[in-house]
Amino acid sequence: MNVLIIGSGGREHAMVKKTAESPRVKELYCAPGNPGMAGVCTCVDIKQDDIEGLARFAKAQAIDLTIVGPELPLTLGIVDVFKEKGLLIFGPDRRASILEGSKIFTKEFSKKYSIPTAAFETFDDAARAVAFLDSLKKYPVVIKADGLASGKGVIIAKDHDEAVSAVRDMMIDKNFGTAGQKILIEDYINGHEASFIVVSDGKHFSEFSSSQDHKRLLDNDLGPNTGGMGAFAPATLVTPRLREKIINTIIRPTLTGMEKEGRPYTGFLYAGVMVDEGGEPLLLEYNCRLGDPEAEVILPLLKSDFIDFVMHSLDGTLKQYQPAFHEGSAVCVVLASQGYPAAYQTGFEISGLDSVTDPDCFVFHAGTATRNGRYITNGGRVLTVTARGDDLCAAVKRVYQNTEKIYWQGVHYRRDIAQKGLNVSA
Repeated sequence: MNVLIIGSGGREHAMVKKTAESPRVKELYCAPGNPGMAGVCTCVDIKQDDIEGLARFAKAQAIDLTIVGPELPLTLGIVDVFKEKGLLIFGPDRRASILEGSKIFTKEFSKKYSIPTAAFETFDDAARAVAFLDSLKKYPVVIKADGLASGKGVIIAKDHDEAVSAVRDMMIDKNFGTAGQKILIEDYINGHEASFIVVSDGKHFSEFSSSQDHKRLLDNDLGPNTGGMGAFAPATLVTPRLREKIINTIIRPTLTGMEKEGRPYTGFLYAGVMVDEGGEPLLLEYNCRLGDPEAEVILPLLKSDFIDFVMHSLDGTLKQYQPAFHEGSAVCVVLASQGYPAAYQTGFEISGLDSVTDPDCFVFHAGTATRNGRYITNGGRVLTVTARGDDLCAAVKRVYQNTEKIYWQGVHYRRDIAQKGLNVSA
């Protein structure tokens, strides 16, 4: 098969690596890709939102299968365009991608189909939103931009002033663009978050290993929210009992409801789940693709052929398919530029990549470029280092042993990734 992966980050690098392992793959391309992928696939200089350009390339290169990495092309309708042109593509169509494209749709959908989630109110007027905040007696609250905001459109406001500031940022100053034209204000839930990602064929699904992301910039979950600073899998928090609850109260009702709504869902479905203090799972939000950095831990744990997994979804045969996974755990650490997620400088030479030779350790590129044959920084989240181990403790030790080999001026990463998992298992 000739396969095209769409995207350019660490998630897509992990997808490229896993796809390249399949004996079914003849030629592998990534658009636009990144320099770290160059030895595994052919990178194509087409932007991820250039839907017509991607379709022309797929036709010209006789691409047998396209797999979409990021959310933007999905919400722009790339699946619909490719299908109209007779091209096989993996991902939800535009109508189904609304689960990520509109947080308000997902909350109202959850209410309609009795999917547990935090209580919420929606607003399209800043004055009304502030008046609602004035009436609240309890903080913190969670304020969310309705549309896509690159994983950063969620603010946990500790008090009234922070909440009003968040509303102003989103609705008046438009710091999130059109994503903040409408907002959600919802109850804050005390608990722990887990990522539960499945592959759906519209009726049935198969799941990846559960995982847990670390969104805050600094150790001990301090600092601003980011696109993700690390993850581990399986999530110690997700016991067999909790897994069944997530499946029965969140995943199955969602797939059934989407089918009833005339929006059958095929592709990766990522449920961000909050487990409250009573041990009950509540849906925080849906993503219509693999998470980043979750992909960088769940894909290295996948033992089965990644392309087989995808094709069973497209063939509608997931009911008969059970993917296999490596024993043990995986942990990843994101290496970021100094200043991220705010302003940061790029262009610093990266050293130490050649020192990472452990066969159970992988370096995925996200924000790199090349200069004079050397890798340099070219983004906020620059690299993701992943390690597998026989257990979580071994994976943590291995990932930091290798992370410490990599350096550039101002490199920043958290030193406590997966510590919460070790604490749960202790």
